[in-house]
Amino acid sequence: MADPSTYRPKPGEIPDSPGVYRFRDEHRRVIYVGKAKSLRQRLNNYFQDLAGLHPRTRTMVTTAASVEWTVVGTEVEALQLEYTWIQEFAPRFNVKYRDDKSYPSLAVTMNEEFPRVQVMRGPKKKGVRYFGPYGQAWAIRETVDLMLRVFPVRTCSAGVFKRSAQIGRPCLLGYIGKCSAPCVGRITPGEHRELAEEFCDFMAGHTGSHLRRLEREMQEAAEELEYERAARLRDDIDALKRAMEKNAVVLADATDADLIAVAEDELEAAVQIFHVRGGRVRGQRGWVTDKVEAVGTAELVEHALQQLYGAEQGDAATGGGSGGVPKEVLVPALPEPAGPIAQWLSERRGAQVSLRVPQRGDKRALMETVDRNAQHALVLHKTKRASDLTTRSRALEEIAEALDLDSAPLRVECFDISHLQGDDVVASMVVFEDGLARKSEYRRFQIKSFAGQDDVRAMHEVVSRRFRRYLVEKQRTGEWPDEELGGELESGPAPEPPGSGAPAPEPPEAGEPAAARQPARGAGRDEDGRPKKFAYPPQLIVVDGGQPQVAAAQAALEELGIDDVAVCGLAKRLEEVWLPGESDPVVLPRSSEGLYLLQRVRDEAHRFAIRYQRGKRGKRLRGSPLDAVPGLGETRKKALLKHFGSVKKLRAASVQEISEVPGVGRKTAETVAAALSGAATGPAVNTATGEIVEDE
Repeated sequence: MADPSTYRPKPGEIPDSPGVYRFRDEHRRVIYVGKAKSLRQRLNNYFQDLAGLHPRTRTMVTTAASVEWTVVGTEVEALQLEYTWIQEFAPRFNVKYRDDKSYPSLAVTMNEEFPRVQVMRGPKKKGVRYFGPYGQAWAIRETVDLMLRVFPVRTCSAGVFKRSAQIGRPCLLGYIGKCSAPCVGRITPGEHRELAEEFCDFMAGHTGSHLRRLEREMQEAAEELEYERAARLRDDIDALKRAMEKNAVVLADATDADLIAVAEDELEAAVQIFHVRGGRVRGQRGWVTDKVEAVGTAELVEHALQQLYGAEQGDAATGGGSGGVPKEVLVPALPEPAGPIAQWLSERRGAQVSLRVPQRGDKRALMETVDRNAQHALVLHKTKRASDLTTRSRALEEIAEALDLDSAPLRVECFDISHLQGDDVVASMVVFEDGLARKSEYRRFQIKSFAGQDDVRAMHEVVSRRFRRYLVEKQRTGEWPDEELGGELESGPAPEPPGSGAPAPEPPEAGEPAAARQPARGAGRDEDGRPKKFAYPPQLIVVDGGQPQVAAAQAALEELGIDDVAVCGLAKRLEEVWLPGESDPVVLPRSSEGLYLLQRVRDEAHRFAIRYQRGKRGKRLRGSPLDAVPGLGETRKKALLKHFGSVKKLRAASVQEISEVPGVGRKTAETVAAALSGAATGPAVNTATGEIVEDE
């Protein structure tokens, strides 16, 4: 625990002007970002008697080791810079709202030749119009199903669309009249785009003109005795009215507004937002946060506004749906002062925004409804999380007790080795913090120091490489003196260049929420607070294996002079926990939460290693002798194979014959011929059946 007086700025150093300040810890990580109308007055408040500070503020200033600030011209600039830094550094003591789930939206891909209507989650894409967010995906599909009768816009994937175009036959929706079948030319691209525009126009709240047009067409059809067409139009009108009923009118004056309510207690806060467009609720979403700093309702509202509109540009009319910044933003309490945040919102929208607290009438009544939703969300969140927090805390305490650790291991790293009969040997490192996976911290390795199958030697190499880089970072920041390294770092393998096996974050997986696809702000940071590799040490290392693997990991740490990181291994057969130097394992009860957490960590490392190893093996098996030809790109590879039909025939061709291929010059032809003449000429094997494949 640091003494704030050790890093308190000297009298007169802090300017009396607007600005943004950052507190950093001993590892140079940004732990808090704040803004102030007067930096001198605000920062002096942090260096008063600790007994007079809020408990969370006291924890922050004693965790910090330094403070720095940036002077700006106006409070609006301070607001924007504060938002930018919070998004970049993700300080642990700032209010960070997190969605209690990934809300789906109805999206229309207007950036495609044939716009598609679909359910989308995650960050917004340019050229796509969004409506929502909705509470459930099925609510979107019900609405779309009703509207496709009137606006038969394409909803199929790119693969289905391409397949239907190839065979000249539309999918089922095209046959039952819920798609205009642009894939087979029933409608031109221009007509289909106009149909998509009408769909978006209706979803944006401009419903009256469409209903009046359909009613007029129905009457005209009835007058001309076209009763079947009139009946279809009647059913279309009913479908649109049912779709409209799903979004009841809540504000009679057709207002475009966002209503924000906050429910809070001493530890947590929940925010609910209702997006009202054209007087109807078009979307709803909610956030929850831990109150890691002493903030009131007004400050929570300000942070919510930054989170909600920080990435927005333009108003809702240009963005479509409930996106963008609306004309009115209704809140339970105004930030102090309210002028800078209102000006900031107006700049985001490009027009004047009214930020106020509703006092009476329909808007006040609707705000009470939003507030009830926020209260319910907070209760529901605390009900769900209480068990989760208790379980995770108990698991970490059980691990600490079983392994005789001084404290609960808040950061756990697990290593696993994967290969296929000694080929494509790789390793994985996964990270769990507070019992939860931190996928942005995952790393993967190629084993370089030897070839073949030796899990123990591979484990020693991987742990050495991971902690050698940790020591390099400490040496660079001055936390580990050069003489203490004893030349160990210089004698180790050089850092790998990008793309040659250097550890990399785990790629996003299909089906993950959008928020999980974004790179999380990790703990290890450079001088500017940006992520570094391996800069943050764990309290516990778990290896997948028994005594030999544990001994290898412990030896790697001892060789580097690291004695403050515990090591254990989890053997698969009996789920025994092995410790360094112990002849007998630690056996945790099968019902132990600690054992369950260790199993999750081990299984995640195994999954990550297997995925990487299979990817490398698949890439190697799919490889071609042409891949090794320098300067030969994919286009010319395809041209060569198309011209000759197979690598075998290409290998038998002369330089003159190769140079006759369009795009292949004499020099390239000579390079190709030389590369193929030196390549192995063994028979091709079908990996699925094991049969020898003869080239034609």
